[in-house]
Amino acid sequence: MEFCRSQILALVALFLFPVAYGWGIDGHLITCRIAQPRLSKAAADAVENLLPAYADNDLGSVCAWADRVKFHYHWSSALHFIDTPDNLCTYQYSRDCKDEDGIKDRCVAGAINNYTTQLLTYGNENSASQYNLTEALLFLSHFMGDIHQPLHVGFTSDRGANTIDVHWYTRKTVLHHVWDNSIIETEEERFYDSNVNEMIDAIQKNITTVWAKQAKAWEACSKTTCPDLYASEGIKAACDWAYKGVHEDSVLEDDYFLTRSPMVNLRLAQGGVRLAATLNRIFG
Repeated sequence: MEFCRSQILALVALFLFPVAYGWGIDGHLITCRIAQPRLSKAAADAVENLLPAYADNDLGSVCAWADRVKFHYHWSSALHFIDTPDNLCTYQYSRDCKDEDGIKDRCVAGAINNYTTQLLTYGNENSASQYNLTEALLFLSHFMGDIHQPLHVGFTSDRGANTIDVHWYTRKTVLHHVWDNSIIETEEERFYDSNVNEMIDAIQKNITTVWAKQAKAWEACSKTTCPDLYASEGIKAACDWAYKGVHEDSVLEDDYFLTRSPMVNLRLAQGGVRLAATLNRIFG
């Protein structure tokens, strides 16, 4: 699938706008770079064919694209998260997958289902022409990251902790941003000399050693993709780790960072492994 020059320039221009990210740029980069080496040959060939030329066959380099196009595709904003009833710590697709206007299927789980369905038409010339499969790949890759960020499946009243003001050490922020960015950035600075590739290598190593048995289970899915499972895990992690012990104006320092960063690493690993498994099923 080829992009014309105007499409390429438009997509490149979208990278120039400052925006708020889900998982943060590095979180999405990590997820997609964990996934790409795990692709089957068929999936790797399809991804290489669908990626825009400027990505240079690096899925990670465009994994944050879906955040950058929120200004262009306003309808896509609701697809990055799920709001669940406060304090229930459970997720149900029929109850929770809707946007603020109550329109069903407009949440990150619904988006994963939708773009998976679109990508399943790859190679079918009669069907594929109705979809932009490059955008479908970029959206799916991004949303598989989002659904593994615990606070992207958060409480309705605080909008996934976007309205809970906290201090991350001395810096004022919101709890959602701590999980999108701060924990990952602090881990990179403290343990990896601010080198994201070293953090990726460490997580990759843990997938093949510490989490080797679990990783096989992460890949399992009775359908092409299983976002309801990922969302259910997400709200449980949000309750057990993200929200727990935090209130308005909490100061979050080493105790919070050192106990929560393993969960962040786990969710990044799960997101990458599952993205690869999903793409392998789609294209395999």
